[in-house]
Amino acid sequence: MLQDAEFEQQVERNLPWNFSVNLLDIVFYTLGTNIVARQTIMPLLISQLTPSKLAVGLIPAIDSMGFLLPQLLMANYTEKLRRKLPFIMAISSVFERGPYLAIGLVIWWLATRAPQMTAVLLLLLLAVSTFSAGITVPAWYDLIAKVIPANRRGIWSGLGFGLGALLGVAGAALAGRILVEWPFPDNFAICFILGFAALTISWIGLALNREPDSPTVKSGTTFSAYVRQLPAILRRDSNYLRFLVARSVHSLGTMAIGFYVVYGSERWGLSGEEVGILTAILTGSQAVLNVLWGLLGDRRGHKIVLCAGSASVALAALVALLAPSPAGLWLTFALVGSAGATANVSSLNIILEFCTPEDRPTYIGLTNTLLAPVAVLSPLIGGALATLAGYQGLFATAAVCGALAAMTMAFWVHEPRQVASTHVQVASVTPPGDGL
Repeated sequence: MLQDAEFEQQVERNLPWNFSVNLLDIVFYTLGTNIVARQTIMPLLISQLTPSKLAVGLIPAIDSMGFLLPQLLMANYTEKLRRKLPFIMAISSVFERGPYLAIGLVIWWLATRAPQMTAVLLLLLLAVSTFSAGITVPAWYDLIAKVIPANRRGIWSGLGFGLGALLGVAGAALAGRILVEWPFPDNFAICFILGFAALTISWIGLALNREPDSPTVKSGTTFSAYVRQLPAILRRDSNYLRFLVARSVHSLGTMAIGFYVVYGSERWGLSGEEVGILTAILTGSQAVLNVLWGLLGDRRGHKIVLCAGSASVALAALVALLAPSPAGLWLTFALVGSAGATANVSSLNIILEFCTPEDRPTYIGLTNTLLAPVAVLSPLIGGALATLAGYQGLFATAAVCGALAAMTMAFWVHEPRQVASTHVQVASVTPPGDGL
């Protein structure tokens, strides 16, 4: 077992290597997912396979549910692992990345003959991928926290998602050309296969990590005993509880994101090339703002970044509500990109600052599991609003929720980095035996 000093020496010695290979991972992961963007390409594909707006809403619902719900189930297990990488590699290859190849083949073989069945299989395979990602998230973020120090995580996230988004601009432009020049369904199948190729390169970067053994890990406990101790976290950490409320309201604000491209297609008849332009704007804005939000998060804390993300969500819905022409959606997707960049950089990095290193998997899993119900219901509520109240009612509701989330985070939640610093200062001046 490594001592703390030896562990820190290994981290510093391997930091340039681990920073670089994790950039390779995150850059190509971002590229792969942008080629088949869940905000544009997937909703457009589903809308061509079935007229159901509920099916469109299921894309972000499955994405959220699969990514968020399994995390707490695995946190107790991953906390006991001195090395996280072998567990991550076992899940993230076939089960997380493999479904993208499978989706491409299903589209190629079945979309014309059985469009409804293709839509069902696409959603099922998306669920397999996102659930597998959710299983590995606590271990993966603990790995990142181990090999990249806190004062470098923001710039690492910003550079990784930023460079990935830059490549994603080219990928989006390529996807737009493919959608125009190739017939349906071959065009969508090619996009998914190209996305799988990029995700395979990202997996190679992940495999190259040099992970030291953790100097301390939690002792094993039964899952039932583990679950029983979780409410105590919420009782003793009121700031963390307020943070969860603010992020829940933010999730409601995102209910319209999956419907912007469908709205544009129905109102203005967007072509495949125009959808590619919107995807390029989405990824291009992320490319620039990932880096800027990352620098801001490292210097000022991640709370202010998340406030900006909620404000971006509100403005995106407001712009879509008032847009007089398809060009208005350009600004909408730039703002969606801004919101996505804040989530990339800060949504999980801020959680690492609420807790001790030993508690990181639990806090990550608890956060995302508690946020999952709202994240899952939000796009479904959006689909119901779009059906019952029209897109105008949906966009207005999303704008109000985004604004409320920004104000809640700004005025009700304390920056955890400053709270932790205050606690350290108090502890350093408290005489032994005087603290309670």
